This record gives sequence, C-alpha cells and structure tokens, in this order.
Amino acid sequence: MAFLQTLLAAPFYHFIHQDFHGLVSRMTFFDKLLFLIMHSVDKLGIWHRLPVLLGIIYLLIRRHLHQQYNLINVGGTPVGVRFNPVDYPYRTADGTYNDPFNEDAGGEGTFFGRNIPPVDQKHEPDPMVVATKLLTRRKYIETPNKQFNMIAASWIQFMIHDWVDHLEDTNQVELTAPREVPSQCPLKAFRFYKTKEVPTGFYEIKTGTLNIRTPWWDGSSIYGSNAKVMGKVRTYKDGKLKISKEDRLLLHDENGIAISGDVRNNWAGVSTLQALFVKEHNAVCDALKKEYHDLEDEDLYRHARLITSAVIAKIHTIDWTVELLKTDTMLGAMRGNWYGILGKKFKDTFGHVGGVILGGLVGLKKPENHGVPYSLTEEFVSVYRMHSLLPDNLLLRDLSASPGPNKSPPLFKEVPMKNLIGIMGEKTLSEIGFERQMVSMGHQACGALKLFNYPMWLRDLIPQNPDGTDRPDHVDLPALELYRDRERKVARYNELRRGMMLIPISKWEHLTDDVEAIRTLHEVYGDNVEKLDLLVGLMAEKKIKGFAISETAFVIFLIMATRRLEADRFFTSYFNEETYTKKGIEWVNTTESLRDVIHRHYPEITDKWMNSTSAFSVWDKPPNPRNLIPLYLRIPH
Repeated sequence: MAFLQTLLAAPFYHFIHQDFHGLVSRMTFFDKLLFLIMHSVDKLGIWHRLPVLLGIIYLLIRRHLHQQYNLINVGGTPVGVRFNPVDYPYRTADGTYNDPFNEDAGGEGTFFGRNIPPVDQKHEPDPMVVATKLLTRRKYIETPNKQFNMIAASWIQFMIHDWVDHLEDTNQVELTAPREVPSQCPLKAFRFYKTKEVPTGFYEIKTGTLNIRTPWWDGSSIYGSNAKVMGKVRTYKDGKLKISKEDRLLLHDENGIAISGDVRNNWAGVSTLQALFVKEHNAVCDALKKEYHDLEDEDLYRHARLITSAVIAKIHTIDWTVELLKTDTMLGAMRGNWYGILGKKFKDTFGHVGGVILGGLVGLKKPENHGVPYSLTEEFVSVYRMHSLLPDNLLLRDLSASPGPNKSPPLFKEVPMKNLIGIMGEKTLSEIGFERQMVSMGHQACGALKLFNYPMWLRDLIPQNPDGTDRPDHVDLPALELYRDRERKVARYNELRRGMMLIPISKWEHLTDDVEAIRTLHEVYGDNVEKLDLLVGLMAEKKIKGFAISETAFVIFLIMATRRLEADRFFTSYFNEETYTKKGIEWVNTTESLRDVIHRHYPEITDKWMNSTSAFSVWDKPPNPRNLIPLYLRIPH
C-alpha cells in the first residue's frame, strides 16, 4: 500500500488544484481516491448534469469527505458519567440528554462548531459601503419560474428560530457611514451589541460563541429552548399548547408580544407558521388521547412534541429543500436522506433495512456524530443569511372573490413589509387573519438571492431582545450581517470555498457574468478576490439551474442537513413506536408535505386556493407533471 501511494503521489498532486495539496496530504489513501473522483468532476463543473444516480454518488462522496474533514469541535468534550437514554425517552426543554455519550451536546448555551478553522478578520472594506453598493435593492427581483413563494421565505426563518441565535455581549459597537455613502444609508450610524466571545478551555480554538437556542431539530421555535419559555406556551391540560381559539393565531401578552417558543425578530409570516404548528401539536394530542386513554398531560405533551418536530423535519427535508434545489438529483438525494433508495413504500412496509444508503438516515440503529459532538456551525449560520427573499410589500388577496385562473385570488391591497414585523406585525396580522395571510403568501413569489436585491426597509430595522421586546437602537441589517461574519471569524468567500474543497475563483468573471456586478465588485474590492465577503459572494455566484441558492452555500447544507438527522437519537435509534407510539409513527409516516399539514387543518384553503403540488412554490403554478421514468434513472435536462 505504501508503495502504491508513493507511485501515485506525483501525478496525483500534479492534477489537483494547488490549494488542496496540504489537505490531501493528510487524507487516507481511500479518501485520496474519493477526492480525485470528486475533484475531477468539479473541474469539469458537471455534477448537477450527471444522470441522477451518478449525481447522488458524487454527493455521497462529497458528504463523506466533509464528514471526515469539515467537522471541527469548539471547546473540550465533557467527561462525565454517561446517562441512560432510557431515562429520557423524550426531548428535554433545553436540548440536553440526547447524545448518549455527551449529555450537554446540542443543549441551550453550548458552543457553535466550525466547518473550517476560524480566520481573523479586519473590517475592510467598510460594511456600510459594501451593503450600499453591492447588496441594497435597486429594483425588486423575484425568484424565477415561481419556484419559491413567501411561505418558503417564512419557513426558513421559522427554522432558524428552531436552530440558532448567538449570545450577545453587554458591550455595544457603533458603525458610522463613511463619506462616500452616507446619503444612500437610511442610518448614518447605528449601535448594536457585540457577539460574546467565550473561552473554550481548548488549546486549538481558544474562544468560541454560544448558541442560546437548541440546535437539535426539536421544534423549539414553538416549544422554546428552556423550561421557562416552555412553561409559558403550555396549557398543562391534555398536553396542549396555547393558541387563540377565536382567530386561530398566537395568543399575546399584555405588551402585545406573541406567546410562542421563540418570538425574537419575528414577522407575520413566521408567526402564521408557528400558529399552524401549534394547531398541529394540539391535533396530535387529541389523536393520542383518543387512542391511548391512560396518557396524562405530560406524556401527551412529550409524545406530541416528538411527533410534531419530526413532521417539521420531514417537511424541510423532502418538501422545502426539494423546492429550493429543484432538480431530480436533489429530489432523489433528499428523499434518500429520509427514506433511503429503497423508497417510502418499502420502508413503510418493512421498516428500516440496511444502512444509510438503502434505508436512509431516519431509523438508523444508532446516532452518528462522526466523532465530533453535535452542534450547528458558524458557517451554517452565515450561509443561511437569506433576507433578499423578502419583498417590499405583501400582496394581500381577496378571499371573498371566486378563484381565478389556476385558483388565483384577485389582489386586494399591498401591505408594506415594515408593517408586518415585530409587535406592529402581530397587530397587523390579527387584522389580516390566518387564512388571508397564508393564501396571500402562497400566491406571492419571494425575492431572488442575488446582488442588488437586499430590502431597503431592512436597513432601518427595530431589532428585538430575546423576549420579543423592542430595542431602542435601530440597525442596518445588511451591514450588520457583514460585520457579524467578520466578527465571528468566518472565512471570506474564497477561503471558505477552499476549506470546503471547492475550487476558488481567481477573478471576478469566474464568479458572475453580470457586467454591472463585476464593475461594482472591482470598485469595492479592487482586483483582490480574497477580500470578497462571504455574503456578497453567495449572492453574486452563478446559480446551478434549478438552485435558488449558490453551490457554495449548498455544500454547507449538504453536510449539516445530514448531521441534524443522523446525530439525533430521536430520528435514529429512538425513532420507533415505543418512543413515538404507534399512532405517532403513523402520523409522521403519512405526512409528506406542508400541503398535507395545511389540508389537515384548513382543507378549504388547499381545495379552493392551491393549484401547485408544493405549498412552497407559487400556488397558481401548475402541478408537477407525472414522470414515468424512475427517479434514480433520470437524466437532467
């Protein structure tokens, strides 16, 4: 073997990009061969055009290499007495006691991990200059082909409220617009709290940041990330959560703040989804109580949380992500994540058979964290910056009229988005109502993730505290997001690509064909592509056909979406009838999409107003055509 490695070394290193020589030198021989296959495909730029089965093999190779080389623990691994998972057959309030080998992993207040090592950053060029010249919306650009709607834009914030939020410091920072752009900045200066840096007690990465949400896929956006919030949202009767019976929206406290698991920086779209899944949780409670008369309030709550969280995770995996990355390859890959290549019918009949490839991640015999305690990563947070999805106005529809072509309701009026955020947004939503809000979002395409498409109204935004109360200082959100990536030592665009085994760019023309974008990139960054901010690069990058996001963002998704399922015992070893109940497993297995959930509670909405196959594509879009060619045998167009 050593002789073979030496024999292959010279031509091998001559073939691969020089930026990967150091990484490849540390790989095992088997991984070197896998890298060579992947890198060859990357150099040709063809993985997404390969036949579906070959494309999925490429993704499996890439995922394996990322799992080996792009999971970095931040902080030491706690050493203590192992708990017995049998004692905790439910999701805890703060996310602890999930990983049998590490009771704290994935808990509230644990460290964000890393996909590549942290990189010290300077705040150059000025964040407000970058935001003004490259990000700010000039003219609203919709997502093409009715691919993604406003429900899809709301959904991802609904998920972010489940997964990530950084602990802040008590010290504030002020950014001031430099001389060249103040007339174009709604705020000439703004103040905000620094992200708190915490010593890790670890010699490799000395400081890190803490996640004040639970990074497990545990529905904490409706249940909360600790016992205090959980206590506020529960009725303590029949396992149920609080919701308004009159308007089917969230209840509010005396200050007008919604009562839900996470209400920080909310807007009406997210609040609507929270209300929908509170109804889903309560419906699960009713079904369980009818089936199992002896279950008490606590048992009903715990089972319903498990079931509802699994429904949310499944929708995100095989519905939302499939619309985001609308190709046959990704349809096969995401369904493979949940069901395996043997498919749903086989799995529903025979259960989980074989390993990850045959049976999927859900139902594995044991959780897998690849030797790194579970967390979500700083890079994961950065690539989920998607505020360009938001429009300037919500187009409200008239539901008293008869449906038009393709079940479309006529336009009623436009509501400025700034009237739909925070506490004011909750008041506006109560006037609009659940049905009209949901149908209106369904029929409106969201924005495209491109340069020059970041909403101007987010440049003068009232931020909130974790309890949902407004802060006195307004912020310039795109400038703040640029600052956050640098502050948290997230690598810039090109360095992140290298770290994730993607070929870096060497000139702006490799990034985009847009002449105006290239000119402005030169103006802001000069000829130095290494200075390119990650957020700007993600928006500028040429998209794969069918992808609403960049390939650079996608590779982070590829590893972390898998990790959210396979590291969680409630999606693996404890995804069974004993833990969820027979009725609970049946509930999860028979729910395939957000459309199913909406139809369960509001059949009049789906029957009358939804023409599309997915609730995440624009609702007047024709249903997906039937394809007689088996999914894994298809060839992309």
